Amino acid sequence: MTSISPHKQTMALCGPFLLSSCPAHRLKFNPFLLTKHSPLPSSTLSLCRPSLTSISPWQFNRPRPRFFAAAPENGVFPSSELAKSFDFSAEERIYNWWESQGYFKPSVHRGSEPFVLSMPPPNVTGYLHMGHAIFVTLEDIMVRYHRMKGRPTLWIPGTDHAGIATQLVVEKMLQSEGMKRTEMGRDDFINRVWEWKEKHGARITNQIKRLGASCDWTREHFTLDEQLSRAVIEAFIKLHDKGLIYQGSYLVNWSPNLQTAVSDLEVEYSEEPGTLYHINYRVAGGTRSDFLTIATTRPETLFGDVAIAVNPDDDRYSKYIGKMAIVPMTYGRHVPIISDKYVDKDFGTGVLKISPGHDHNDYILARKLGLPILNVMNKDGTLNDVAGLYCGLDRFEVRKQLWADLEETGLAVKKEPHTLRVPRSQRGGEIIEPLVSKQWFVNMESLAEKALHAVHKGEITIMPERFEKLWWGHRIPVWYIEGRSGEEDYIVARNEVEALEKAREKYGEGVEIYQDPDVLDTWFSSALWPFSTLGWPNESSEDFKRFYPTTMLETGHDILFFWVARMVMMGIELTGKVPFSNIYLHGLIRDAQGRKMSKTLGNVIDPLDTIKEYGTDALRFTLALGTAGQDLNLSMERLTANKAFTNKLWNAGKFVLQNLPSQTDASAWEAILAHKFDAEESLLRLPLPERWVVSELHVLTDTVTASYDKYFFGDVGREVYDFFWSDFADWYIEASKARLYQSGGNSTASLAQAVLLYVFENILKLLHPFMPFVTEELWQALPNRKEALIISSWPQTSLPRHANSIRQFENFQALTRAIRNARAEYSVEPAKRISAWIVANKDVVQYISNEKEVLALLSRLDTENVHFATSPPGEANKCVHLVASEGLEAYLPLADMVDISAEVDRLSKRLAKMQTEYEGLVARLGSPKFVEKAPEDVVRGVREKAAEAEEKIHLTKKRLELLRSSALVSQ
Repeated sequence: MTSISPHKQTMALCGPFLLSSCPAHRLKFNPFLLTKHSPLPSSTLSLCRPSLTSISPWQFNRPRPRFFAAAPENGVFPSSELAKSFDFSAEERIYNWWESQGYFKPSVHRGSEPFVLSMPPPNVTGYLHMGHAIFVTLEDIMVRYHRMKGRPTLWIPGTDHAGIATQLVVEKMLQSEGMKRTEMGRDDFINRVWEWKEKHGARITNQIKRLGASCDWTREHFTLDEQLSRAVIEAFIKLHDKGLIYQGSYLVNWSPNLQTAVSDLEVEYSEEPGTLYHINYRVAGGTRSDFLTIATTRPETLFGDVAIAVNPDDDRYSKYIGKMAIVPMTYGRHVPIISDKYVDKDFGTGVLKISPGHDHNDYILARKLGLPILNVMNKDGTLNDVAGLYCGLDRFEVRKQLWADLEETGLAVKKEPHTLRVPRSQRGGEIIEPLVSKQWFVNMESLAEKALHAVHKGEITIMPERFEKLWWGHRIPVWYIEGRSGEEDYIVARNEVEALEKAREKYGEGVEIYQDPDVLDTWFSSALWPFSTLGWPNESSEDFKRFYPTTMLETGHDILFFWVARMVMMGIELTGKVPFSNIYLHGLIRDAQGRKMSKTLGNVIDPLDTIKEYGTDALRFTLALGTAGQDLNLSMERLTANKAFTNKLWNAGKFVLQNLPSQTDASAWEAILAHKFDAEESLLRLPLPERWVVSELHVLTDTVTASYDKYFFGDVGREVYDFFWSDFADWYIEASKARLYQSGGNSTASLAQAVLLYVFENILKLLHPFMPFVTEELWQALPNRKEALIISSWPQTSLPRHANSIRQFENFQALTRAIRNARAEYSVEPAKRISAWIVANKDVVQYISNEKEVLALLSRLDTENVHFATSPPGEANKCVHLVASEGLEAYLPLADMVDISAEVDRLSKRLAKMQTEYEGLVARLGSPKFVEKAPEDVVRGVREKAAEAEEKIHLTKKRLELLRSSALVSQ
């Protein structure tokens, strides 16, 4: 029979828990972000220095660009002019500075409820991959946000000893030196593993730092360090004393090369070509024609057969039920022929050999029917004494030899190609053998009941709702008695001294003991991670009292039942409390086509290579835009767009810096700092563009803060992106140039400087958890920075906003867009200034006319010929009429925009061409032969083209009529 699939997730909460070892170019908008505003046409002004034509015919006095640094004396941040773009190599400098200043440590003096998060420990052997990148990004966002909110924030890092993976790495290293683990002895091998760990163990840690992880590295743990080892032993003893840990024989996934059991999680199944062997089993006491034919992919396991099974409703074999069958090549060993509805009579021959010692399905069936368990394999993959003449031969060698012998005896029927589902070790790649082995288990039933109760009571919130025997590891704290082999002849103790004392009390002074050679499953030590890293079992330790239970557990949804559930169960059982109150589950990172990343497909994206090309901030921003629990398709287009976003943010910072006064200009700074935006009366005193952008910022801050609190990080990214690009960069920065560069007093310039600084520094705060490096660099370049951005206060919420001003500026935007679109439609030269009549009711005219200079700058209007009125101009018939919004219209004189005569000629030629094309389409549709014989989608396409051409002809004729009437009026 074939092996059953790995345990279903639900089984992890009820079945026994196996203890012994398992081991930039400029873009106008980001096409991957949906924004609430339409992007401006391509004529939108850039963030670079405006040309003279951008602001003529005004006279202006442009402030001299100045650049500042917050703390130039520390030599960390540049005090000279910002570079053309953000230098990704600065990320390491910034990170080292944060760490050296102690910013990653919790500020316990703040007094509020701490935010505590334990990093899922990556394997010490690991290399950074996108799975690490997603969890580091999401967890760092949480940590940075709550740190800025003023909570004592602790993110505990660490690495897992990764039993199988580490042992494999070291064994390969030894092989290159001509040595084998089995030749060294346990202690020497463990010493070599520790040497490797000390030399290479920091690799994954340093790579995680490259992602900006702001965890407290002074509290870093390793699952085999002294503190955690003490916790593991204590947990084992407590669970054993409660009767929850027991020893028993069980069918496990066995790795012959590693000499260890492997968890279901670490077995991968692959479709591989193989062979199906058909073999005759004679019926004892029958004639030569009485035999049963079985089909198997592993004939070598027939030595472990304990029964032959058929379906009770299968008439072909009903006469044999209750009789005995003779197992081939076993010197006449008999096994019963039994019936069970489990057997599919339509599959293969309808006869199954039952080998419970070497097949998961057979094992379950044998336990149900009370059949014996017969093991025919040694732990190195060779066959044992049960195999008779084949004893000592490797299992694959036996397969070949046995088939040859069966052919010679006439019991081999046939063999045929067959696709096999082969179980292989995730780490070593070798074929896994189901094998009965004595192991230590935890009875999870009572633990699972408490854990489920905690979830049902709401003590734990899950987001999203829908959702081995090694030498390297924690050695099992069990000692056996020399000379005794009874099931109860063992001692559980914290160390060898305590074990010997207990043994002498029970067996006398002369007793000798030896420790169980097994080590605990890596998952066992990891299940203690949230509290063992805080000092448990010493519950009086400061960290345990202050930071346990933790706040959040963030990890991949694929290990919810393998790891998360075990932490919950162990936490409740050993500490009396749930280990964390929230569980955030992220999805997998897939390639652009939605495929799982693999070396075979060649679609693996290396985070370190990505960081070099796009920067850490762009990578983090891209990964964080996903939805909790859902897989994310990662493409280079997304990364390119978000690299452009980083560059846009940098250019905005340069613009703000260029337009601030020198720090030595005390009066100018006094004027800037005099502007306050936290009171409604001060907000209402601002001009419309400033009132609008500050109101939008205050709305954004409330919305984003709520999304952060709900862990809706995708919403946060999109909301801040939309405001920064569409509102601040594309609109307010451009509008501010009318304040900064016009002639006259400095009061309007001072106001624009204050608003630019206020809005930009709050954007940096809102974005910092996502994009820590570029935001910190820009923050430090702003003047008067007294602290690092990473520890600055979160923007205040519930600040005033003026909804009517937002609506008014949206009207202003609609008017600007309408004028720009008309200019583009009539191909008006970008530098050309045109006249305009703005028509609306008195209220609208008042607030639009107050921003005449801004409107003229953004729409390329001639300031001296912009008129405002409540009714259309007398020469409206010579103008392009625009309706910007209800009650707001514009009239643009055609003579200002185009050479009417030339435009009439151009459109007439264009109309003639369109008319010809349209007539051709109509002719095709008028042909019965075409309509009846052409494919339906082709006919539909021609109809759509004809309708589109007809509409274009109609519009062109209307424009020609307007132009000709204008020409006649002019004449």
